[in-house]
Amino acid sequence: MYFTDRGIEELADRRGEEEVSLAWLADRLREFVDLNPEFETPVERLATWLARLDDEDD
Repeated sequence: MYFTDRGIEELADRRGEEEVSLAWLADRLREFVDLNPEFETPVERLATWLARLDDEDD
C-alpha cells in the first residue's frame, strides 16, 4: 500500500456515496493549488490524466 492510499481510502470512506460534477472537482483542485502551490505539478498531471482517460492515442 502506498502512503497516498490512506488519503484515497479516507476519501472513499467519508464521501464515497456522494455524486459530484467534474466542474465541482475542478474548482476544488484549483482551490487546493491556490492554498498549496507546491502541488501545482502533481495536480496538473492528475487533471490531465483524468481528462484524457478515454483518448485512444495514450
